[in-house]
Amino acid sequence: MRKVSIMKQKKMRALKFLFLSLGFIFYNSSLAQKDRLIIDNIISKVDNYIILKSDLEKAYLEYISRGGYNKGNLKCAILGELIRNKMMLAKAEIDSVVVDNNEVEAEVGRRLEYLVAQLGSREEIEQYYGKSIEQFEEEVFDDVMEQMVIQRMQGELTSTIKISPAEVRKFFNKIPKDSIPYFSSEVKATQIVKKPVPGKKQNENVRKVMKEIKNQLLRGEDFGRMARLYSEDPGSKSQGGQLPFYSRGELAPEFEATAMTLKEGEISDPVKSQFGYHIIQLQKRRGNTFQSRHILMIPQPSKEDELLASNFLDSLRVLISLDSIDFVETAKEYSDDQMTSSSGGYFLGSDGSSYVSVEDLDPNVFFTLDTMKLGTISEPLRFQEPDGTYSYRILKFIDKVQPHQANLDADYQKISKATLDFKKDEIIRNWFEKARKDVFIEINKEYDYCNLLIK
Repeated sequence: MRKVSIMKQKKMRALKFLFLSLGFIFYNSSLAQKDRLIIDNIISKVDNYIILKSDLEKAYLEYISRGGYNKGNLKCAILGELIRNKMMLAKAEIDSVVVDNNEVEAEVGRRLEYLVAQLGSREEIEQYYGKSIEQFEEEVFDDVMEQMVIQRMQGELTSTIKISPAEVRKFFNKIPKDSIPYFSSEVKATQIVKKPVPGKKQNENVRKVMKEIKNQLLRGEDFGRMARLYSEDPGSKSQGGQLPFYSRGELAPEFEATAMTLKEGEISDPVKSQFGYHIIQLQKRRGNTFQSRHILMIPQPSKEDELLASNFLDSLRVLISLDSIDFVETAKEYSDDQMTSSSGGYFLGSDGSSYVSVEDLDPNVFFTLDTMKLGTISEPLRFQEPDGTYSYRILKFIDKVQPHQANLDADYQKISKATLDFKKDEIIRNWFEKARKDVFIEINKEYDYCNLLIK
């Protein structure tokens, strides 16, 4: 198995927040081995829900792995949080708060696709975690459903909560002077990204190669062997291009339309979809479902294609500099970066703010901004995407905030969010005290010292 680079490992750990508290997914095999050594006895019951000792240990390891401070009674605090989550689930059943399976499947898919986009490929995920994408999705399904139910319950409790400027000031003024947070340097910047598109020549070259592959298949060459040699689909390459049964509407329209017109065993001509070119062999058809295998080849941009992308961005840069078009609106319309295009190209902080800590910014972006003057727009810059391909971008450096101790003038948005979160937490804490009367809670005597059932 190919080793994952240190950079990818760091990105893996960072992206675990996509799956919230599903820490078990993100441990490497050595940690998983340690987990198996934990005696999995029940340490708490909340109505029909249980909390295992391994649940507590994994949540604890997850907290520590992301830099959490290991202070006194940390496990008690984590156990308390696990119990509160189970209470939410128990009360959701009582109050008929549900999340549909389709919603959960869509959410798992959304998080997974984002993970794939950041890490490069599904194969990268399968190699790192030692399981197929299907196994990955199946394992996280129940946990994601629980999270969504909890979020929906919390939303119903806190959706109408608002705060006033007076409350924000009061909250901030109550913070002890020696506890006021210190913020590192932050920048405000936006980008427009253009991915080079393979031109006619590149597409034709791939079509020629695939026609020759088809000819070899028709002459008796084994489909599975050819898929393992030539296919660029990381999910099916190692299985000889084999795909499971799919229903109508689940695959790319061009792929599906071709597959459904083939006879069983028949091999298609090269078919273009948004993913590249496919050679498809239909194996079985059952009503509106079918099973097939395929060989995928993806045209790569040439130097001329890259130059076109760079020149396109440069033309946008000139028009923006002349105030003929607006940077933010142009980013929304033309940027190929899914993470920033919807926000007008803005890099966003973890709190949703347009000011991003330099520690959280891509180092390449930071070092470029560090050479620019405020208000300027960069030349088109070539950079490597997480999947190994190259794109171009232009950056606009809007503002920079020097390191400072938090204050209401410079950090109102952050302090406002902290005030709102505190108020929501207070509402939820009060709800828990009342909800405890409606659910059965039992905690193993081993954890009596946590005093979690004392009101």
